[in-house]
Amino acid sequence: MKDQPDLNLSPDVSDEVRKTTCYMCACRCGINVHMKDGKVAYIEGNKDHPVNQGVLCAKGSAGIMQVNAPSRLKAPLKRVGPRGSGEFEEISWEEALTIATDWLTPVREEDPSKLAFFTGRDQSQSFTSLWAQGFGTPNYAAHGGFCSVNMAAAGIYTMGGAFWEFGQPDWDHTKMFVLFGVAEDHDSNPIKMGIGKIKERGARMVGVNPIRTGYNAVADDWFGITPGTDGLLIMALIHELFKAGKLDLDYLARFTNASCIVNEDPSSDENGLLLRDDEGQPQVIDRNTGNLAPWNGQGVEPDLGTTYRHAGVTHRPVFHLMADRFLDPKYAPDEVAEATGISADRIKQLAADMAHVAFDEAIELDRPWTDFRGKKHAKMIGRPVSMHSMRGISAHSNGFQTCRALHTLQIILGAVETPGGMRFKPPYPKPATAHPKPHGKVTPGGALNGPHLGYPHGPEDLMLKDDGSAIRIDKAFTWENPLSAHGMMHMVISNAHAGDPYKIDTLFMYMANMSWNSSMNSTGVMEMLTDTDEDDEYVIPRIIYSDAYSSEMVAFADLILPDTTYLERHDCISLLDRPICEADAVADAIRWPVVEPDRDVRGFQSVLCELGARLNLPGFVNEDGSQKYEDYADYITNHIRRPGIGPLAGWRMGEKGTQDGRGEPNEGQLDSYINNGGFWHAEVPKNAAYYKPFNMGYQDWAVEMGFFDSVQPYIFTPYVEPLRRMQLAAEGHGRVQPPDHLRQQVKDTMDPLPIWYAPLSDDRIDTDEFNVHALTQRPMAMYHSWGSQNAWLRQLHGRNPLYVPTKIWEQHGFVEGSWAKVTSPSGVITVPVMHMAALNENTVWTWNAIGKRKGAWALDEKAPEATEGFLLNHLIHELLPEQADGMRWSNSDPVTGQAAWFDLRVKIEKVAAPAEAQPVTPPQKAPVPKGPSKLAWKVGK
Repeated sequence: MKDQPDLNLSPDVSDEVRKTTCYMCACRCGINVHMKDGKVAYIEGNKDHPVNQGVLCAKGSAGIMQVNAPSRLKAPLKRVGPRGSGEFEEISWEEALTIATDWLTPVREEDPSKLAFFTGRDQSQSFTSLWAQGFGTPNYAAHGGFCSVNMAAAGIYTMGGAFWEFGQPDWDHTKMFVLFGVAEDHDSNPIKMGIGKIKERGARMVGVNPIRTGYNAVADDWFGITPGTDGLLIMALIHELFKAGKLDLDYLARFTNASCIVNEDPSSDENGLLLRDDEGQPQVIDRNTGNLAPWNGQGVEPDLGTTYRHAGVTHRPVFHLMADRFLDPKYAPDEVAEATGISADRIKQLAADMAHVAFDEAIELDRPWTDFRGKKHAKMIGRPVSMHSMRGISAHSNGFQTCRALHTLQIILGAVETPGGMRFKPPYPKPATAHPKPHGKVTPGGALNGPHLGYPHGPEDLMLKDDGSAIRIDKAFTWENPLSAHGMMHMVISNAHAGDPYKIDTLFMYMANMSWNSSMNSTGVMEMLTDTDEDDEYVIPRIIYSDAYSSEMVAFADLILPDTTYLERHDCISLLDRPICEADAVADAIRWPVVEPDRDVRGFQSVLCELGARLNLPGFVNEDGSQKYEDYADYITNHIRRPGIGPLAGWRMGEKGTQDGRGEPNEGQLDSYINNGGFWHAEVPKNAAYYKPFNMGYQDWAVEMGFFDSVQPYIFTPYVEPLRRMQLAAEGHGRVQPPDHLRQQVKDTMDPLPIWYAPLSDDRIDTDEFNVHALTQRPMAMYHSWGSQNAWLRQLHGRNPLYVPTKIWEQHGFVEGSWAKVTSPSGVITVPVMHMAALNENTVWTWNAIGKRKGAWALDEKAPEATEGFLLNHLIHELLPEQADGMRWSNSDPVTGQAAWFDLRVKIEKVAAPAEAQPVTPPQKAPVPKGPSKLAWKVGK
């Protein structure tokens, strides 16, 4: 027909495909980046990649809009106006690096602790920590302390790993999957794929979350838990299982310290610790002989039931203490129903369902294996109940013990590292004893004496000066939060401003939006960053910041080192750091510059290589003083962490050519990764796929691959001795003891067996007045803050109402279009509300990080994110309300320092709609112009 247009129905999508790793969330999926005339035309999933197998979410596809975002920084910047004004001038990289060197050199020579170096949501922590260690400052950490350290630390101390990057459900075999507190942005593609698998098989999915969105929306059963009471629910489930005798006693005896004997002599300095032999090995009763024997003795059959009597004192196995704890009537379903918001009948039924699946529907795999005691097993027995959890149960002041309770629930069912249960991802599991302890010895002009972060095993491992004050600016590893394995980034600015425990000279941050959505008390933090002293000097004298985009934090820096976007640089997803492994395979990956920057920007890690050389940091200079690594790619290729082990495990050099795991540097290694799609992976041997901590097949393979230098089998520890050692100190034992005002807190919260206590803020506020819980979570289409300046993703989430349950909606007479005044003990916001029935009846919530400050992210000042979008952060203080003695303590878990984001209590009132969401923060100037009203471009012809 002559009037039909002449259309090309099969246009060329691209003229080249470059394969790399996504950076739009923490899944680290494989992507195919389609190029046309040297520019990015389209992004799709890589079907050969082990993480996502071709699946890609909206975030991943929208990565093209990150590379083209109007908010990208263009060049190094030096502040020329008052701090916070956003007034900068562009400078050269030479000038920027000279300024940074001139600032940092005297700090390192005189007192390296005057530098606080903290990084946000990057994935190169093994590298940035090495830089900080070489500088000599004890003040380094990444974002984990305000994200999920409770989950990670509880998992490491209890069983050698937790969820997400450490472990995953056995999607292929599980028959019952229970999901606790996971927002849909975390690990989204693998979880979606896994849920699809179990749904296809007809397996059951249970969601435990105050909010029914995303994953919970497709659950077969939803438990709308009251925030902060997940641990109480879990303790009730364990209570029911103990009461019914539905425990895997053989598993508990063989593979956990439930069979280890506890010293119960009240007169002993080791009361509550495990009895040990002369070689320091915990003791069990061997059912073959009835005598004490080391837990790992060849041929030993540990006995859960028999006690040991010595010098008039009866010492019992841990299992007896577990029974005492978990059979306590206060954990009975009838006792916890009101607090949790879950009826006793539903709790009992959930426990019964777990028991039925674990023991009546057990599975067996015909895979012979040999355990560390030399016992040969003909089959692998599976308890097909699997669980997964993340920040939802972690970000509470009782989160550490809640996470430990969840891990213990899995362990008593025999559902960790068994078919159908939770499985570890290599190089995990690794017990706490396999990790470093924290280090903090500062030497002017020298390196720190070891890694900053780690796992204390007793009071002697804390980071305390001789006078008992904190070594670190964030007070990590002190009696206020002894096991703060990831540091406490959320306390750095507050402590530095207060000069408590001391003043700093320079705050150096990377991709950490601490003046806005990454800080509690955002308004207060902005004031701290701009506050001056009596001499009209800034209280925090210097701030260096690196980011790829013009975020809210940029305006508060004195020097900006502009980063690239993720498609313009090298990155390393390393086994030394946050790997992308699956339970059946070990894997790592890279990013590489699939496009060249069109701006005067440099990858932050490469900048650190040069800055480290200018500062003469150990590990960053050669013997002749020259720069050791030309850039980050050179570091990835040639750095050796320990003999034969580098950042990447694939295509290393051996006597016969390339080899996996251990080996020497290979100058062609990055090319091999690129040619393979940006990743490397090797399958776990079939006989080593389960029972990893106890399986000699896995242990031997792990040594071969370089995860360990020697075979290191271990047993799970539902009874965590480091916690008991801290308690002993609080009871008056040992050289290092807590100050008197913290003794009771240590005794109460650092129990070696899981406990539950109400969130600490509940005791400091009037919960009758502030009777509503308030939460945030991230949507599947966003991740941290950078996604909500993405032109495609903004169409999905351009504003964020406060979602209100039916009870509160009707109580206040809300209607469509209503606004509410929301008040906490520390702040007030006024925001639009929306009705949501699938929500805990005493909880409100909103999407996190949608709200933007005017002037940031190249957004128009009238953009919905800046007028209707808002943050709950204005309602959350980094300190708890004042106590009777006038003291204020960190709003965090007292064990780990995990920021207690989700302990927020508020009251709600209906108010007339204002012109825009309150509070209104004044617009800030930005070093980039506003983006166009329409963003369009054509790639190719």
